[in-house]
Amino acid sequence: MIASVRGTVTATGPDHAVVEVGGIGLAVQCAPGTIAELRVGQPARLATSLVVREDSLTLYGFADDDAKQLFELLQTASGVGPRLAQAVLAVHTPDAVRKAIANADTAALTRVPGIGKKGAERLVLELRDRIGPVPVGADGAAGVTAGAWPEQVRQALVGLGWTAAQAEQAVAAVAETVDGETPPVPVLLKQAIRLLGRTR
Repeated sequence: MIASVRGTVTATGPDHAVVEVGGIGLAVQCAPGTIAELRVGQPARLATSLVVREDSLTLYGFADDDAKQLFELLQTASGVGPRLAQAVLAVHTPDAVRKAIANADTAALTRVPGIGKKGAERLVLELRDRIGPVPVGADGAAGVTAGAWPEQVRQALVGLGWTAAQAEQAVAAVAETVDGETPPVPVLLKQAIRLLGRTR
């Protein structure tokens, strides 16, 4: 079990980072919010969870041990695999996930792509008693408030190698498409990457 990695970030992509540890580059699957905090050429420490399948070994990385533990707990629920568990943590903070499950807030859980009403109800039913303490004042979705997402997307794009000007342009273009409820940050980031992909 690889519980964490510490080393130099040598590359980042939309859904992963490469961290060099002792001369070996480890590809780590990360949510966009985690990738946004990493800088190529800089040291980083990621809490990690190794998922073993018959045909693959996949290392998932998180900003802290709390997110990693919740990632592993989410997978104990029926029908939740590592990709869906990571999607939950890409949309919501760990505290917000705990609050949503503890309060049976299925509306918050269904904001995660891939989780429908029945899936959200199953998460509540199976994890409510094991989710741990819910901090007072735990907020909602991570970065879906109207004021927060532009800066998160901008930082993620710069972290992925685009210039600040390109990132600013893409954020402005994506902002024009947002009408009504703001989509989750990963969705907005993908839109921005798609737009920039055309200009490269």
